[in-house]
This record gives sequence, structure tokens and C-alpha cells, in this order.
Amino acid sequence: MIFKDIFETLDKAGFGSNVHEIAAEGECRVLRLDDDSGEGFMTMYRVFEGVYLMYNDFHLKSCVSEYQNAETVLCIDHCREGRIEHENAFGGRYYMEAGDLRIDRRIHHKGRVELPLSHYHGMTIGFMQGLAEESLRSYFPTLRLDLDALSERFCHDEKEFIIRADERLNLLFSQLYHPPKSVRLEYFRAKTVELLLLLGDIDPEMQTEQRQYFPASQTEKVKDVHSLITSRLGKSFTVSELSDISGMPPAALRKVFRAVYGAPIYQYIKSFKMKSAAAMLISDSELTIAETAQRFGYDNPSKFSAAFRDIMGMTPQNYRKRQEES
Repeated sequence: MIFKDIFETLDKAGFGSNVHEIAAEGECRVLRLDDDSGEGFMTMYRVFEGVYLMYNDFHLKSCVSEYQNAETVLCIDHCREGRIEHENAFGGRYYMEAGDLRIDRRIHHKGRVELPLSHYHGMTIGFMQGLAEESLRSYFPTLRLDLDALSERFCHDEKEFIIRADERLNLLFSQLYHPPKSVRLEYFRAKTVELLLLLGDIDPEMQTEQRQYFPASQTEKVKDVHSLITSRLGKSFTVSELSDISGMPPAALRKVFRAVYGAPIYQYIKSFKMKSAAAMLISDSELTIAETAQRFGYDNPSKFSAAFRDIMGMTPQNYRKRQEES
């Protein structure tokens, strides 16, 4: 069986009861993760013996990871779009956003995973102990590719390591998201080795812009604030009001909100309101622009139109007209 080295090992360890195979052909396998809040798809390719590349596409609010460590030396995760929240072994929560790369031994991967923006798209390249090392050396005997040393450099304390927006790494992954189909597996192999060589050239001590960790008590309060402001779009909350409601100092509230949702509070509210208004303009054609503005807390239609244009790139009138014509 082609995938015995990878899939039998992973299946034995266990993806979890909420993950099921839905397709398999040649060097590719597709898995689906089901959750009450949505679903996710993982498209996995065998690159070498003991090395896999997996595209991750999730549209859900949260899920429970039941994944068990399958003798993985390390996994390299890249976030292309969206946000994902993880909790580390020490109880701190951290967030990956577009451009972030995580090096992780998958020792503490089980547990609840949150997607603050309800979607996440990215890629994982995984290396299995022994098999991966042997396979890489047989293909590239002259290259110094030491997975154990790489894992120890970045994850010596069993913690994940986050690299923020590295230009060379993001260029490499941007190419991996669009591989030439005729030589896809060969391309994966070349880029996987290139990735390892680039990581070998990175000094972890020089990566000073590490992602911050936040206690669960703070992130849960911020999520309650988010639920409040997105359920009452006709009201304009001030940071002072939200601070009183949440019991968090304004500075802490701003900082944690931006970490969780990727934008300052006012900017996020404005964007959320205007996207919701755009949907309303199409779903209720009888509603006037002024009436729509009032639904979202704008007594002045001109201010509403200006805010709408800032987010959607055109006036509400033009947006409705363009959608009706399409």
C-alpha cells in the first residue's frame, strides 16, 4: 500500500472520531473534519517516505482536536489566510495569522481549537521520525539535513516556535499553494528540501517578534465582548463602555481584542457592520439606504455611505446596483 508508512501510522495514532477519509487516489488522500459549527478539509500528499504535505481549509468557529502524536519529529505549519487559536501546554493562548509559520512537535496538539474569524487556510508539512530522516538522506546524500537538530533548535523546551512574516518563507509557501500539476510531487519534494535548508539558516535567537500568549480568562472576556458588539449592530459602543462591561482595563481590552481578532476594536466593528450592511442591501431590496444606515447605528446617511465606501470600495447605492445587475 502506497501510504502504509504515513497513513497507517497516523491512523493508528488517531486523527480522532471527528475526522474521516472521503477520498483517496494515488499519492493523495482527502480528510474531512466535522463539527457543529462547520467543517474542514485536509488534502494530504505523500512527498517522501515519512514526509507529508497537507493543505488545510476550515470553515468553522471551533473544533476539538483529538490528534495523537504519531512519532512526528516536527510539523511546519503556515497560515495563508484567517486566524487560528491554540492553547499551549502552559495554559497560554496564542494566535496564528496570515504569514505566520509555526514549528511544532505536536506534543500538545489535543484540545479545543478556535477560529476567531470562522475560517482558516494554510498548509502543514510533517516529518515522521526515522522514516523521514532515512528517506531524505537517500534522496539527498550530500545535503546536511538533520531533522532532530532542527527540531531541537526551535522546540527544545517542547514549546511551539512561531516565525512572523518571514519574506523568504512566505515566498516559498506562496509557490507551494500553486504547484505545477504535471510535476506536482517532484515540486513538493524540491520545495520541502528548500524549506529545511532555509530553516537551517534561521537563528531562533534572532526571532524577536514572537507571538504573545494570553490567559484564557482574558480571551474569554474578549470573546464575550465580540458577541455583544456583533449582536447589537445598531449600537455604537465606546471602549470605555466595553471596558466596564468586561471588567478589563481599556489598554488590556484593546491589546487582547487585536490579538484575537486581528484588528483594533473600532476598525473591526466598522468592517463587521459594513459587511453585514452589504448583505442586508442585497437581501432586502425594499430597504432604503437611510433605513439601512439606521439599522447599523448611523443617523447620518452620508457618514454611513462614507464608512461603507471605506470598507467595500464603493457607495451603498453602487454596491446594490452592481449586485442587482450581476
